[in-house]
Amino acid sequence: MTEQQLPVWADPSVSPAALDAQGVSRRGLLRRAGLLGTAFALGSAATTQTPALAAGERRPGGEDPRLAYLVGDHHVHSVYSHDAKYTFSQLAAAGAKYGLDWMVFTEHSNFGHADYGAALEHKEILKARAENPRQLIFQGLEWYIPAAEHCTVFTTPGRHEVDLLTRFERAYDGKLLGYDKGGPADADTARNEAHAVKALKWLSQQRHSGHVDDILVLANHPLRLGIDSPHEMRAWRDAAPEIMIGMEGAPGAQGAAIPGWRGATSIRGEYENKPSAQSWPGYPAEAYLTYGGFDWATATVGGLWDSMLAEGRLFSVTTNSDAHRIVFDTWKNGDWPAGQTFDSTGKLPDPVNTDTPQPGSDFWPGQFSRTHVGVTRYGYGAVMAGLRAGRVWLDHGHLLDGLDVRLTRERDRGRGVTLGGRLRVRKGEKLTLHITVTTASRPNPQGILPELAHVDVIRGAVRGPVTDRDTWKAPDTRVVRTQDVSGRKGTYTLRVPLTAGDESFYVRLRGSDGKRNGTGYLGASVDPHGPVPHAPGDGDPWADTWFYANPVFVDVVGS
Repeated sequence: MTEQQLPVWADPSVSPAALDAQGVSRRGLLRRAGLLGTAFALGSAATTQTPALAAGERRPGGEDPRLAYLVGDHHVHSVYSHDAKYTFSQLAAAGAKYGLDWMVFTEHSNFGHADYGAALEHKEILKARAENPRQLIFQGLEWYIPAAEHCTVFTTPGRHEVDLLTRFERAYDGKLLGYDKGGPADADTARNEAHAVKALKWLSQQRHSGHVDDILVLANHPLRLGIDSPHEMRAWRDAAPEIMIGMEGAPGAQGAAIPGWRGATSIRGEYENKPSAQSWPGYPAEAYLTYGGFDWATATVGGLWDSMLAEGRLFSVTTNSDAHRIVFDTWKNGDWPAGQTFDSTGKLPDPVNTDTPQPGSDFWPGQFSRTHVGVTRYGYGAVMAGLRAGRVWLDHGHLLDGLDVRLTRERDRGRGVTLGGRLRVRKGEKLTLHITVTTASRPNPQGILPELAHVDVIRGAVRGPVTDRDTWKAPDTRVVRTQDVSGRKGTYTLRVPLTAGDESFYVRLRGSDGKRNGTGYLGASVDPHGPVPHAPGDGDPWADTWFYANPVFVDVVGS
C-alpha cells in the first residue's frame, strides 16, 4: 500500500474519533489496512524511514492525499524531570485511556538528567513502548533554549536517539551552559542568541547526515515570560526551517485557574507573570495572559503568529498537556533514600498514593488538550512528516471528533490542498474552502458533550519577509467570515467561496463552543468575537473550549 492509498475509512467525512464512538476501533481499522504490525518494530524501515515532505514538493494543482488524523501530545514530563512526579507507565496508560496515538516525553535539561537521567529514561521508554504496543512513544527533551525559554526537541526512535539528545543537551542547553540571559541589557545576549541558532543548525546537520532519521523542534509556551522575542523566533525558524517547525499555540497547565483550586490570581497555562528585565520590551502587558486558554501570540488575529504567516512561510501551532502534576490527583512524590538527590541520580523517587488531592495545574495527556496530525501511513516517521508538512489542527475539551480542510480552484475536481499546503492560482480565480466537521459524539472526560457554536475563517495577505524582524503585527489579517453552526450534529461540510485578488494570501480556521468571546485584542474590525482572558482564579477550562487549524497558503501568479 502506498502513502496515497489509504482505505475508505480515511475518507475526510468519517473521522477516526467518530468511528471509535460507533464502537469501531481506530487501530483495528489501521491494522486491517496494513498500517500497524511491522511499523512497531523499532528501527525497521516501516518505522523510521517515512520520507519528509518539503513544501516545494506539493503539486501546484492541489491534489493532496487522503489523510488519517492521529492524536498526540508532544510535551510530557515524568519522574526524570526534577519538578514532575509520574512514571512512564502511568503517563502512557493515561494517554491510552484518553485516546492518544502518539506522545513525546520531554524531560527538563539539568545536570542530573545529563549525567544519569537520559540513559535511564531510555530504558523506561523501551518498557513503556512494550507495555503500550499500539502507541507511538517518542523520547525527547525540554531544551532551555539559550537567551529564551523552552523548546520541545525530539527524534525518531533508533540506535542514536539517546546519543543525539545527550550530546545536544551538553553542548547547547542554555541552563547547563549558563547561557540563559537574553534581556536587552545583558552583556551576553548576542552570544546566547547566536548559540541557539548554532544549536538548530547542528540538529539539522544530524538529520542530513543520517545520524538520526528525523528531528523536530517546537517552541514551548512562548509568551509565558515574554522572553521569546519576535526576532529570536524568526531566527530559529530561518536557521533550520525543516527542524524548527512552530510553537505551542496553547500551553499546558490548562487546569491552573479552575475556580477554588489554586488561588485568586491563577491563570490558565500558569501565565501569571509580569514583564521582567529578561522580557522583550515590545510586548504589551496583555501578552502575558492566555485567551480562551491560548497563547496571546496565537489567539490574537493579526498578531505574532499571523505576522510570521504573512511572510508566506509555514509556522505551525500545537497544544499539549505539559503534564507535571495533574489536577485533583492524589499521588505525591516518594521520599528520597538517605544520601540521594536528583543531581546524583537523575530521577525522582516513584510516586505514592495519598488518597488526598494534591496540588497541580495540569491534565493527563489527551484528557483536555489534543494535537491532531494528518498522516498517510502509520508510524513514528509518519507523525513527524505530518507535523513538518503542517497537517495539524488542535482542540481543547474534545470539542470536535474530526476536521478536514481542503481548498480547491473552481475548475478542480480533485481533493485540493489541505492544512499546511499551498495552492497556486491566477489573479481573479474563484476558490472554494471545504470545511468538513465531525461533531463530538460522546461526552468528554468531564462528562460534557461538547457543542461547536461557530467556525471563523481568517484571511491574511502574504507580503514576504519583513524588514523589522521584531514585527508582531499583520495589519491585513482579519476574520472574513463567521459561520454559526449551533445545533448541527454529525458530519457536515461548509463551503466558503473565496476569490484570489492581486496578492498571495493564506486562510486559517478557528472555532469555539461560543460560551466566552468578545472583541479581539486588535479591535472589532479585525476580530469581532474572539477569545478573551478570564478573570484571575476563574478560568474553568471546560467552559471555554476552542479549536484552531494551521493555514493553507494561496500563491497568486500572473493574471
